[in-house]
Amino acid sequence: MHDDLIARARTWLAEDPDTETRDELAKLIDAGDVTELSARFSGPLQFGTAGLRGELGAGPMRMNRGVVIRAAAGLAAYLKKNGTPHGDGTAGLVVIGYDARHKSADFARDTAAVMTGAGLRAAVLPRPLPTPVLAFAIRHLGAVAGVEVTASHNPPRDNGYKVYLGDGSQIVPPADAGIAAEIDAIVSLNDVPRPEAGWEILDDSVLDAYLARTDAVLAVGSPRTARTVYTAMHGVGRDVLLAAFARAGFPEPVLVAEQADPDPDFPTVAFPNPEEPGAMDLAFARARATDPDLIIANDPDADRCAVAVKDGGDWRMLRGDEVGALLAAHLVRRGVSGTFAESIVSSSLLGRIAGKAGLPYEETLTGFKWIARVDGLRYGYEEALGYCVDPEGVRDKDGITAALLITELASGLKEEGRTLLDLLDDLAVEHGLHATDQLSVRVQDLSVIADAMSRLREQPPTGLAGLAITRAEDLTRGTETLPPTDGLRYTLDGARVIVRPSGTEPKLKCYLEVVVPVAARADLPAARARATELLAAVKRDLSAAAGI
Repeated sequence: MHDDLIARARTWLAEDPDTETRDELAKLIDAGDVTELSARFSGPLQFGTAGLRGELGAGPMRMNRGVVIRAAAGLAAYLKKNGTPHGDGTAGLVVIGYDARHKSADFARDTAAVMTGAGLRAAVLPRPLPTPVLAFAIRHLGAVAGVEVTASHNPPRDNGYKVYLGDGSQIVPPADAGIAAEIDAIVSLNDVPRPEAGWEILDDSVLDAYLARTDAVLAVGSPRTARTVYTAMHGVGRDVLLAAFARAGFPEPVLVAEQADPDPDFPTVAFPNPEEPGAMDLAFARARATDPDLIIANDPDADRCAVAVKDGGDWRMLRGDEVGALLAAHLVRRGVSGTFAESIVSSSLLGRIAGKAGLPYEETLTGFKWIARVDGLRYGYEEALGYCVDPEGVRDKDGITAALLITELASGLKEEGRTLLDLLDDLAVEHGLHATDQLSVRVQDLSVIADAMSRLREQPPTGLAGLAITRAEDLTRGTETLPPTDGLRYTLDGARVIVRPSGTEPKLKCYLEVVVPVAARADLPAARARATELLAAVKRDLSAAAGI
């Protein structure tokens, strides 16, 4: 076993094109570090519907240039087998974007080289830019596929590789399996042509077109008065968001200076995710000093949008479900038509808003790869701060256009002497108080997640928080409207719970919702107290049932 491991490591080392990971691996081999080598060579990093995502480092179980070159070659082979050449005989175009993380520019350049070597055309965005700009560029340029090099809001040590097809949406089955099979078929990096040149570096015309498209998000003549504090969370959102806000005529956002510049080490936050404890502290401090109407935050690749508001004497983050409902109510008020859609882990309030407005509504599996494919989509969201407010422009979540739309809504309410919280109260009285929470467990050992799922399947709970479970569904079997996925859904009298492993992080995620009827605004405090009590009890009982 030891000799075989060392032999595999030496074979990998001989092909590694990166001096940094080559030196790293050579030291592990020389030290005979079997534990570390085993972790890196226990198998290839799996390519799936989220593409690739993992820790940077040497070896097939890490993100590195060798892994990326194989992924790009597999994607190129898949595209060539699936009819990418255009009718005029020209090769299909693959457009490539990247964020400001460690190695992102290298991975983008490698991808362009591989595509060019495979006989496809490749075009790389001019610099680190938000993921939604890449998603826009695919359709704008008529590309057959797109690649975004990003690990979104993962820790600094990670990077990732997200693949889109020509419709501008992220891949779904069976494309993921088809690409993975082509990756597995690559024997050696020496078999992958990688010319030194031949691809295009795009200019700012693509970004200009994206910004021009943002005009479609806002209503003509709408109020544009809300003042914002903005944080880019050390990512790539700042310049594009400032340009979009200036174009729209909003007051220039006040920046959280410590987090404004791209920085792959994310020095001010433990996790560069607005949902994580402490991540918004600097933004709250800036807001206390400047008293804006709302706080806007993007995650590092700016496809997510977080919103915070003043609640009493201080600031608090709105939950993704709250922002999702606010944007839906705003679009309904503007008289839009088309389908409203959300993932199954998001609040059922969206269905009630759409139903009352007479609009079609659909639930999908988790992820915008599913939401973006809903027929006739006009608006889609999921609770993890992802909002698609202009599907004709970007068929993915977009933290820039979502920021524009929520700021337009806040501006209109400001003109009426009201706030986002007032509109949330209106929705609670109209549809019932929909309160959501999450039980999320980050693990070092993935078997903890598998054990919890097995325990729930083998000994399913019959009730939570004193509420009887009226329906229990194992989503691995699929439903009439959903394809199979690894998850469990429990329907209770006035509550709903979904349990699933995260697709992008080592987490078990449990999504909780309770619905409390509200007769009048005066009943809201009691309804909130009841909802808080129920959510705490559901969380406690579910934790016990899952053994977490």
